[in-house]
Amino acid sequence: MARIAQDTVWTAIDIGTTKICVLIAQHLGDNTFDVLGFGKTPSEGLSKGVVVDIAKTVGSIKRAVQEAELMAGMTIDVAHIGVSGAHIKSLNSHGVVPIKRGEVRHEDIQNVIASAQAVPVPEGQQILHVLPQYFVVDGQEKVQDPLGMYGIRLEAQVHIITGSVASVQNLIKCCEMAGVRAGDIVLEQLASAEAVLTNDERELGVAVLDIGGGTSDLALYQNGSIRHTMVLPIAGNHFTNDLAIGLHTTLRDAERVKREHGLALLELLEDDDVLEVEMVQGNEKKIIFLKDLVSIIQPRSYELLSLVHEEVIKYHLQAFMRSGLVLTGGGSLLRGMKELAEELFEVPVRIGVPSSSYALPDVLQSPVYATAYGLLVHVVKKEGGRAFTREGYVVGRILDRMKSWVSDFF
Repeated sequence: MARIAQDTVWTAIDIGTTKICVLIAQHLGDNTFDVLGFGKTPSEGLSKGVVVDIAKTVGSIKRAVQEAELMAGMTIDVAHIGVSGAHIKSLNSHGVVPIKRGEVRHEDIQNVIASAQAVPVPEGQQILHVLPQYFVVDGQEKVQDPLGMYGIRLEAQVHIITGSVASVQNLIKCCEMAGVRAGDIVLEQLASAEAVLTNDERELGVAVLDIGGGTSDLALYQNGSIRHTMVLPIAGNHFTNDLAIGLHTTLRDAERVKREHGLALLELLEDDDVLEVEMVQGNEKKIIFLKDLVSIIQPRSYELLSLVHEEVIKYHLQAFMRSGLVLTGGGSLLRGMKELAEELFEVPVRIGVPSSSYALPDVLQSPVYATAYGLLVHVVKKEGGRAFTREGYVVGRILDRMKSWVSDFF
């Protein structure tokens, strides 16, 4: 295989609890890309987004990377990595600085961002992202980009996301051992949002909930900027475990019946058909009713959505959901999840699939691949001169500093 030029070909790796997904894409100009290679393997060695077995995780990453390299006909050495897990925390912070020369310059914006991010970080945590929400000059209206404005005082409201140093370091180490260097570390729900949200939704206010295998990741946007993030350690694997315990079946068969017959809302059950499941004790099988399946899945679905709803109420985030809620990730494919969310949140709910604004194979146009696809969109925007969010160069420079933090590990 020929070595690739990293300035034209980019790689994204979604390291999830249930799957490892690798996408290799080539820059085509005008912030567009073409997917050259795709690799997907079952994930081993992770629990709730955190590495618990390095050897197994490295093996899973290697297999997914090799599959993508084989399809693309080239090797990779740098990738953009998605990160999640219960260790992810977030907060909003405010900063104020004087405008030194009467006109807001790049230096002033950097200084006010630095002022806003000067908050106590718990031991063992490291800042991953500092995302500006808005700026204010001399107490006037909120603006998204104050560059060139005249005034005396500059304020900034930012959203700070932190993660466990040890957890992120282990993730980076696994990639390194698999032969791939981590170029960027990006919070998974931010990547998923890049893939499935429209510009109008971001402006008016929207929430996106990525229901994965080990964690469920929430992000809320308004006026084009991030407002709130949260990671819940409840996701698809918990549904599978509940079914295995409740039906006394194997984990493999519990996963099968969840995918083929799972239903999160009893009202949608049309016929109470019977199913055959494998007993956990051995090769014996037993018959169950679909109603029994729903009686296990619906309470867990309601618990997950209720925890998100409680977060929205606790932090007064209802105003950030004027466009509704977007469900994505593999868990969003569970039939009835959309309808259950509509009942609980009382807002429009849709299933988010990767948008068609970039060339993407049909097989990848599924909520399952939203994070990996979003990571590529992030790279395209950043390398094309635009940063991860609308705040432009500010976020770009912050992410550049994040790169140096990644390199400090090795």
